[in-house]
Amino acid sequence: MSTPEYARELLDEVTRFIYYEARLQDEHQYAAWEALWNDDGIYWVPANGEGEDPEREMSIIYDNRSRIALRVRQLMSGRRYAQQPVSRLRRLISNIEMIEVTGEAMSVACNALVFESNARGETLWAARNHYRLQRADGRLLMSLKKVVLVNNDRALFTLAFLI
Repeated sequence: MSTPEYARELLDEVTRFIYYEARLQDEHQYAAWEALWNDDGIYWVPANGEGEDPEREMSIIYDNRSRIALRVRQLMSGRRYAQQPVSRLRRLISNIEMIEVTGEAMSVACNALVFESNARGETLWAARNHYRLQRADGRLLMSLKKVVLVNNDRALFTLAFLI
């Protein structure tokens, strides 16, 4: 059974969005990255497993939209000492899947491998990213980015960059 053309076009658009978001993170283009968020955005990195409810569980990061803006301002200030000099980053994104599409909203997931090089050495971060995307004014924006790190059940190095 073939995939309808509109579904392929939507998957292509979502794939380009996720690749673009990854590049902005890798290149420390914080203001452009922040512009990818809806006003109701949640940026969540759960601790100790898949993460079912950030209000009841430990989180590595659990930011609402105003906290996302504060995180970006801190990163841009030059006073984020854990990122002096900034980590060199490169992401590999794979297995992008459309989970659900309802009108202008969609749930998407993908695998990510982030290579980080900084003063302490090199670190690999593997994760399954979950997105809730919403079309607004003709473009996609994030309402949720949930990053489930493979090794989130252990002590982690500082995450002083945008995972």
